[in-house]
Amino acid sequence: MASADLGSPDPGSPPAAALPAVTRLTVTDFRCYRRLRLHIEPAPVVLTGPNGAGKTNVLEALSLLVPGRGLRAARLGEITRHTAESGAWAVAATVQTSAGPVSLGTGLEAGGGADRRVVRVDGETMRGQTALGRHLAALWLTPAMDGLFRDGAGERRRFLDRLVQTLDPDHAGRCAAHAHALRERGRLLREGRGDPGWLSALEDTLARHGVAIAAARRDLVARLSAALAEAEGPFPRAILALEGVAERALDDRPALAVEDSLREAMAASRAADAEAGGTALGPHRSDLLVRHASRDLPAAQCSTGEQKAVLIALVLAQARVVAAARDGPPLLLLDEVVAHLDAERRAALADALTRLGAQAWLTGTDAALFGDFADQAQFVGLRDGNLVN
Repeated sequence: MASADLGSPDPGSPPAAALPAVTRLTVTDFRCYRRLRLHIEPAPVVLTGPNGAGKTNVLEALSLLVPGRGLRAARLGEITRHTAESGAWAVAATVQTSAGPVSLGTGLEAGGGADRRVVRVDGETMRGQTALGRHLAALWLTPAMDGLFRDGAGERRRFLDRLVQTLDPDHAGRCAAHAHALRERGRLLREGRGDPGWLSALEDTLARHGVAIAAARRDLVARLSAALAEAEGPFPRAILALEGVAERALDDRPALAVEDSLREAMAASRAADAEAGGTALGPHRSDLLVRHASRDLPAAQCSTGEQKAVLIALVLAQARVVAAARDGPPLLLLDEVVAHLDAERRAALADALTRLGAQAWLTGTDAALFGDFADQAQFVGLRDGNLVN
């Protein structure tokens, strides 16, 4: 078992982060870890070590303490340590909140047929993951997201929905219900078993959840745009826009009217959708458009470094939005971020995290790149899935 206690403050301890913050983390049979236990202060944490040390695995464990599939979007069975006898994994944490400590836990319950993810809050089993989001929000950046602006619209929708979820934990449930109804409608149309009553019920679900999803995205983009406009420093300002039928319709029509029109349009397009193999209308076709403000270019046309800087600016702005809307800022999980920044932007990131007060978890192979964080962060060394001094 790897264990470290970083929770004994001394005169030189890093300043505490704003709440909520993780003060204890335990992972069991998770990726490369048989068991890892960390006791930490509510302040930023820097995880250092060579590639393959298990740094990103710690961030993934933390990302599963909020609703969703985590920063790797992995299947439940993929997460279990390959030599684990039980086939299950678990993540547990104590989170300090403004209302006091909360115990959050999640894991794979193996056996008995299909794998099932279990969620517990203060020892009580919850019916779904939404309960996690009521106590903790998290945002993350990983190297896999570097192509976000060049990738297809689906990746940007998922990114946008994760941002919405940090403000509204119920958003994940609406997205899941919408996705399920989409699959069911598509299956019925493909199989030619489109009972009108059944299809109408599915289209009603799609319209109701679809308009709610679109409205939540519009609200988020408005808040995020305002936060970006106020930002200063070396990270570029971004201009955001939503492209989508439902989102545009909400500009000048009430939600119920948009629901009705979306429901009617889906009913009229059943034959075309059956031939095309998918539902043509709805928020699952929307896109988040991002422009580099000072260069007046789509982010996708900017250099790799500029795209990374825009992405960091988006996440920092969203963290400020969350801090203003909830009891405190979200957990920030920043995987290999500083390695791609010049000295000015590394210093600016450290300053932004200090002013935000969020508990940020940062990873990197070169501890020297975290010099700007030395006075505010706790440093944890990892190697081969074990803690090192």
